Amino acid sequence: MASTYLQRTQSAGNRRTFTLSYWVKKPRISNGDDDLFFFGTDGTGSITKIEFSSDQFQFVDSNYASSGFQIASTQLFRDISGWYHIVVAIDTTQAASADRAKIYVNGEQITLFSTNQRPAQNYDCFVNVASQVLNIGRGFNFSSSSAKYFEGQLAHVHFTDGTAYPASTFGDTDSTTGIWKPKTSPSVTYGTNGFFLKFDNSANMGLDSGGGGNNWTTNGTIIQNKDTPSNVFATFNQYAFTEDGLSNTVFKNGNTTFDSNETGSGVYTTSFSTLGVSSGKYYCEYKTTQAAGAGNMCIGIGEGDGFESYFGAGTNSVIYLGDTGQYRKGGSDTSYGDTYGVGDIIGVAMDLDNNKLYFSKNGTWQNSGDPTSGSTGTGAISISAASATSTGFYFFGVGDKSSSGTCEVSANFGNGYFGTTAVSSAQNPDDGNGIFEYDVPAGYRALCTKSINAEEYS
Repeated sequence: MASTYLQRTQSAGNRRTFTLSYWVKKPRISNGDDDLFFFGTDGTGSITKIEFSSDQFQFVDSNYASSGFQIASTQLFRDISGWYHIVVAIDTTQAASADRAKIYVNGEQITLFSTNQRPAQNYDCFVNVASQVLNIGRGFNFSSSSAKYFEGQLAHVHFTDGTAYPASTFGDTDSTTGIWKPKTSPSVTYGTNGFFLKFDNSANMGLDSGGGGNNWTTNGTIIQNKDTPSNVFATFNQYAFTEDGLSNTVFKNGNTTFDSNETGSGVYTTSFSTLGVSSGKYYCEYKTTQAAGAGNMCIGIGEGDGFESYFGAGTNSVIYLGDTGQYRKGGSDTSYGDTYGVGDIIGVAMDLDNNKLYFSKNGTWQNSGDPTSGSTGTGAISISAASATSTGFYFFGVGDKSSSGTCEVSANFGNGYFGTTAVSSAQNPDDGNGIFEYDVPAGYRALCTKSINAEEYS
């Protein structure tokens, strides 16, 4: 998250042979740089950095005492909904140039590069240099001479000092799903500066689980949440839709916060969840932190295609309006519940087994609704079956119907946080996947891959 990072001062180690393995969930589709790992001092001297640069993976070593090198993938990485496993294996002692730097993504070695400046044999990288600082989640913007921070998510970070390992050391393919997954306890030698960050201790997010005691200093609040490579939770889709095609929307906190500042008459901004569903029962929560005017937030569900003129205009989209307490469906407003604004938590319960929709405000179901009433649909808003939508799926959505000012709302799809603040009550769905502020209605699930897969194969 913004202004949060890990930092550690290095001892003298092996500068020619090392491995970095990590899982990452990108925060954005970017035209700039997202630094994940940064060795060196801000603005001066030699550096080594590992980053996404304009959605390319890039490894840069600028050792000013030598020639340095740079590798950038041709492949673009633009998936913000799932996790990537990246392994950087460096061994400059190898005779063949191609063997001195190997990059793997989800178990596959990258072979196509837009920049392919390889290190010379026996080159000393600016890694494992005594008294030099390694930052995780913090880089440096040389143009503005200022620090910059990674706002995505990291998991299972391994660094081995003295050994270059392939991706298969740290992950393998699940025999059932065919999906690349992490090995929880890989057999590796970590060496002098090596470490394993599990991020499994919320009280000490810099704890080294590799056995070497190479613990890290945390700066700011490092968030531990439920979103992992083994169970991916929904976030906001960065492709925000507006009535006139413009977008000043910013996504923050790992794409869990929607911050819209649209201007102009009739501008509606909408973003949907990265995961959609076609059957089952699902629950999520939103907390409004800033609302333009009297409260112009729109919270609800939609088809996720962005083709309707504004959120709530389509037959198969339904929104609960903050400023009026009405719900809108097919462009028509109907009396429903209370108004809501800054500080309120809105729950959304979507029952696709019975095609019913319910909203709550601060734990109270509006219109005397009962999400567990099944086909009776006590207090429910009736919706079409998912098969009637243009995509075949429903997505949770949020919108800003203000023509000026800022609307900001954070979603909790079950990861347990509103922005950077953990839920205080910590209620769990029946299947145990997810953490929410308020009681989850019986039979409803969080919007995550484990819950969706369980629904599909039940």
